Amino acid sequence: MTAFKIASLDQVSSLAAVLPQSHTPSEDAARARQMQLTKPPGSLGALEDLAIFMAGWARTDRPEINTAQALVFAGNHGVCAQGVNPFPQEVTAQMVANFEHGGAAINQLCRVNGARLSVVPLDLDRPTEDFTKAPAMTADDCLAALNTGAAAVDPQADILLLGEMGIGNSTVAAALCAAVFKGAAEDWVGAGTGSDAEGIALKARVVAKGVVEHGDGAPMEVLAALGGREQAAICGATLAARAANIPVLLDGYICTAAVAPLFAADPALLDHCLVGHVSAEPGHRKLLDAMGKTPVLNFSMRLGEGTGAGLALGILRSALACHNGMATFAEAGVSGG
Repeated sequence: MTAFKIASLDQVSSLAAVLPQSHTPSEDAARARQMQLTKPPGSLGALEDLAIFMAGWARTDRPEINTAQALVFAGNHGVCAQGVNPFPQEVTAQMVANFEHGGAAINQLCRVNGARLSVVPLDLDRPTEDFTKAPAMTADDCLAALNTGAAAVDPQADILLLGEMGIGNSTVAAALCAAVFKGAAEDWVGAGTGSDAEGIALKARVVAKGVVEHGDGAPMEVLAALGGREQAAICGATLAARAANIPVLLDGYICTAAVAPLFAADPALLDHCLVGHVSAEPGHRKLLDAMGKTPVLNFSMRLGEGTGAGLALGILRSALACHNGMATFAEAGVSGG
């Protein structure tokens, strides 16, 4: 397989027409199998829908997860100069080291649910620009981060989990949402890593200023102007996964907000994406409603790191275990099939 690479920011909006689509015959066959399993139709609820979703992207009526890849992208943000976060940016690199040594929550969730975790720091010693004063990234810098994300994807994976780490990135997420889906900045900001009421109000003012300055461009221009390198890498990984027919489990608010510019470019670019959970960050449910996405879980989590996606992987594995392992009525000799 030729390595997937994005040639330019302008190319992204046209990719939905050329990237793979879900395989309808496999979906139909999986749906027919669900009707023959030893249970009332629909009695496993969303587990049935997840199995059918996986069948379409795996292009088989009996999909399996043999290789689950988890990627956590890390970046630093110039907008932290505005005092939007109670923690210093040094924490980003410190947490990356914690991931690499196996000490974070995402390490435990990947281990117990069977995912191979890789952490990809993106120029942590070179934060993006402060988007209240200048675009966060140039087009070339954004494109480089997109392709770093794309290159990190294992094309042989059966599922890709995406997460992030970056002090200040809840402010970035709110700015991307406000630019793409509009509404007041206050609608999109939350406590993040622990901001108090005064800190949340400051974040809203900073987001509003950034959106006024940079929120009217094309979707990928908005990503460059308001996003971070880790958000761009998440977009690149999402597109590379689509090119390889790999479904994606997005994490919570920040990760879902990262792909908002892809949704704005063409909602079909996210057809292969599930959202692992709805974050306790107040903007996430609003964002999911705008995207028409139903989260797999609602556990009041707001840690990031890909933890919601890691937890949802266990649900996805359970859905496929039932789909593939249950007997049909005919196989079990049970009347009613």
